[in-house]
Amino acid sequence: MNGSIRIPAPINEPVLSYAPGTPERASLKARLAEMAQEVTEIPCIIGGDDVWTDDVHDVRSPHDHAKVLGRYHGAGPEHVQRAIEAGRAGWDTWSRMAWVDRAAVFLRAADLLVSPRWRDTINAATMLGQSKTVHQAEIDAACELIDFWRFNCHFAEEIYAEQPRSAPGMWNRSEYRPLEGFIYAVSPFNFTSIGGNLSGAPALMGNVVLWKPSHTAVLSNYFIMRLLQEAGLPAGVINFIPGDSVAITDTVLAHPDFAGLHFTGSTGVFQMFWERIGAAISSYRSYPRIVGETGGKDFIIAHPSANPDALRTAMIRGAFEYQGQKCSAASRAYVPESVWARMKDSLIETTRGIRMGDPADFRNFMGAVIDEKAFVKLSSYLDRAKDSDDVEVLAGGGHDRSKGWFIEPTLLLSRDPRYETMCEELFGPVLTIYVYPDEAWAETLKLVDTTSPYALTGAVFSDDRAAAREAMDALRHSAGNFYVNDKPTGAVVGQQPFGGSRASGTNDKAGSAMNLLRWVSARSLKETFDPPTDYRYPFMGAE
Repeated sequence: MNGSIRIPAPINEPVLSYAPGTPERASLKARLAEMAQEVTEIPCIIGGDDVWTDDVHDVRSPHDHAKVLGRYHGAGPEHVQRAIEAGRAGWDTWSRMAWVDRAAVFLRAADLLVSPRWRDTINAATMLGQSKTVHQAEIDAACELIDFWRFNCHFAEEIYAEQPRSAPGMWNRSEYRPLEGFIYAVSPFNFTSIGGNLSGAPALMGNVVLWKPSHTAVLSNYFIMRLLQEAGLPAGVINFIPGDSVAITDTVLAHPDFAGLHFTGSTGVFQMFWERIGAAISSYRSYPRIVGETGGKDFIIAHPSANPDALRTAMIRGAFEYQGQKCSAASRAYVPESVWARMKDSLIETTRGIRMGDPADFRNFMGAVIDEKAFVKLSSYLDRAKDSDDVEVLAGGGHDRSKGWFIEPTLLLSRDPRYETMCEELFGPVLTIYVYPDEAWAETLKLVDTTSPYALTGAVFSDDRAAAREAMDALRHSAGNFYVNDKPTGAVVGQQPFGGSRASGTNDKAGSAMNLLRWVSARSLKETFDPPTDYRYPFMGAE
């Protein structure tokens, strides 16, 4: 093909409002009603084939755990081996395909997701299966995934265009090859879009992928896989293998063609992966790429000059949207005494007024936490806080499992800046506040930096520019995504590449070229037009 091909310039997908009277609201409401009455049978998808197994599990709604939304068929070791073989069969053709043809698949997938048919289906699956409100589903399952697919194609174009200099008489080139083997993509429950990106980003760069979705997000992730098939993704490029994490991982990590891990999940699991990969390093064909985003203990720190109203809104949205089940969610806040005196009552009143329940009722701001395990963990933290002399429960603190896994939005006031809920990742709607003396600003910055092993997101609120700069400098390594006068959640693809360091991951920045570079292995080519025919150099001539 001749011609310098350019893909369409990406723009961020507009977020639909779903306000009363809008067509998107009526359309999504109708799809929610339909899907609430369906029980979706979810197979493994291996080499383009639907594979049904005897290991069948129910998919239930977190806010109505008696409600069965679907049944997924889990992969066993034999199915994982089959998926590896399917990837191997497709690797040669896919890895050599022109990058613009691979990009066309994902650009088409993005356009399909824009359409009401797919947008409603994947948003509804996310709302029903992961208990997201309509706004949280829209910004995640629709807009962010569309952005990932479009912007990744743009970043790939930039990568392939990056070429070395050539001296006279030669031509130097860089070839960005896919990795030899397969990529293992392990995606979480909390962001539907992450599943589409963890599997899609390596595939765009010519790799084949084994995608193991979280068992609590199988429904929405299954529809993403079906959408990719409709977009023309060849069989075997991405193999969809829900099932038991341990059994699947054991088989994957034992294979010599394992070439990389693309992971989002808990810190403990990611560290397990790193240890096992390291222990088996001599058994692999090449050194596997390890890319992971894990936990966070994300903070908001306010300066005495902070606007109390803006701070209150950021604390509530940052801590309680999607029930605090974001790795970026605000979990600890440091507020000066003077600001606290001006905002305490309104913060408590607003938190107590938050509606929670079924996301199909669009008046609700929160749904349920994802499953019983999360519910039990969070309940235990709340019950200990109620009995502690170091903490005061200002709002919330309740939990109810009778119908769904509901945890009230909770504000804790800690007298001890090292109390457990100031230090440990909770992954729920619990915000712990420490009030510090106004004159202790510099000392509190040091406290923020040293309290947690994580370094994912953080925010400073200040109307004093010098203080904001001081916080940016003091907390330079405390957060991979740092916000000034904004909540620490809501990174947008192409605007705030996302990722953290320290215990929060490898900081390879999803939604940027940095991530895509991890899925290629560069080859340098030098072509000499007039090669020398005599081994001797001029300096060797006679005096």
